[in-house]
Amino acid sequence: MASLAQHFGGLKRPPLSTILNTNSNNRCSTHCLNSPKQNHQQQQPRRGLVLVVAAAAGPVAVSNAQTRERMKLKEIFEDAYDRCRTAPMEGVAFTLENFHAALDKFDFDSEIGSRVKGTVFAVDANGALVDITAKSSAYLPVSQASIYRIKSVEEAGIVPGLCEEFEVIGEIEADDSLILSLRAIQYELAWERCRQLQAEDVVVKGKVTGANKGGVVALVEGLVGFVPFSQISTKSTAEELLEKELPLKFVEVDEEQSRLILSNRKAMADSQAQLGIGSVVLGTVQSLKPYGAFIDIGGINGLLHVSQISHDRVSDIATVLQPGDTLKVMILSHDRERGRVSLSTKKLEPTPGDMIRNPKLVFEKAEEMAQTFRQRIAQAEAMARADMLRFQPESGLTLSSDGILGPLTSDLPAEGLDLSDIPPADDSS
Repeated sequence: MASLAQHFGGLKRPPLSTILNTNSNNRCSTHCLNSPKQNHQQQQPRRGLVLVVAAAAGPVAVSNAQTRERMKLKEIFEDAYDRCRTAPMEGVAFTLENFHAALDKFDFDSEIGSRVKGTVFAVDANGALVDITAKSSAYLPVSQASIYRIKSVEEAGIVPGLCEEFEVIGEIEADDSLILSLRAIQYELAWERCRQLQAEDVVVKGKVTGANKGGVVALVEGLVGFVPFSQISTKSTAEELLEKELPLKFVEVDEEQSRLILSNRKAMADSQAQLGIGSVVLGTVQSLKPYGAFIDIGGINGLLHVSQISHDRVSDIATVLQPGDTLKVMILSHDRERGRVSLSTKKLEPTPGDMIRNPKLVFEKAEEMAQTFRQRIAQAEAMARADMLRFQPESGLTLSSDGILGPLTSDLPAEGLDLSDIPPADDSS
């Protein structure tokens, strides 16, 4: 303030009329002109006072406003501090009791072997992170993601957003997170499925994945089963059976002992029992020979002789069939003792030569042509039985119009039976 006064004091005094005009609107102009000395002595201190007050008015006003603002904030903070110290939960809608209640609502059993539901939210090369509404996320290793061997969880369809039920198999102590498994649940379902298939005596397909001196190992429903050599119908070696699928039946299913014993012989016996003469089956060409083609019909190798391919002459089998081709064939004969099955596509041709010119038509008409073939066989058998009875009347048998053998009856009346009173089978009145 003193420096400011000195600064203004060193300046030239402006004309008194200017000061008076500025401060008094020319009200004192006459008086000041008549007494210049007196006016100078009286006005100089007054001018300094005005300047000093004017210079100090601004800072004092700003300082007062800041002080009031600071005092107001201080009162707010002191009030908040008192409320936090005396009544910390006043005005808070979500209390500590509500928090504990929410935790109890989403609490679950995290013991080993328990089941939890979760949602996959991230995957990596080693597994997947799963949200199970716990305080920390759970982890699903890739080795526990499927009953089959996989290299990544994506191969088992595990992607972010997948909701599934998992089994708790361990805990990571470092962060209290859980280790989950889908493999354990799938194993349980696979054993249950095998027990059901055994009860229904169903034939299943098993892929041979290994062998030892006692038999081969096959994968069925995701489980590893054992097929003893004594239960394999073919004479193939273990090396020849590797990576091939065999028809199998269950011999023993013991989950507690982890024993799954299978039989190829039982499955083949059932398949062979269904091979009736004249029946149509679906087969796959396995190999070609100069004399015919070997066809796999449900685990049984049958021979389609070159003479039974078509009514027209087939000079080169490769022009008609190729290994891997799928076709319909008819059973001509089945030698169960020797394990030989004779097949034919010739009998399925609507017109001679269709197997060479239009095999698709042959397969479309296969069942129809086979039915015609069976009817011809039945008629031939009936005629053969009739001829036999003509030469052997002492047998006491007679042949009906349907070709059915039956005993001779002599107790019928001479005039025959009156069938007029017997209602038709479809008459419901």
